[in-house]
Amino acid sequence: MGLGEFGPWHLLIVAVVFVLLFGSRKLPDAARSLGRSLRIFKAEIHGLRDDSPTTPAVTGDSPQTGTTSKDGQPAGIHPQTD
Repeated sequence: MGLGEFGPWHLLIVAVVFVLLFGSRKLPDAARSLGRSLRIFKAEIHGLRDDSPTTPAVTGDSPQTGTTSKDGQPAGIHPQTD
């Protein structure tokens, strides 16, 4: 048996250690809390995927990158004249 293989005895020993460390009353609360946290995490990840557009939108009020005006200045940037 290699290091990557877990048998039923390994899982039983881990379960007994958890019960001894945390007690039988705290384990259901911990599992419930972990489940809620994972659900919130999955919902946030799903929300991020829905919010990100596949192509960036170009608005009229922001300068486009890579464009220049006649005097060589980037578009949307005007030199100060005093």
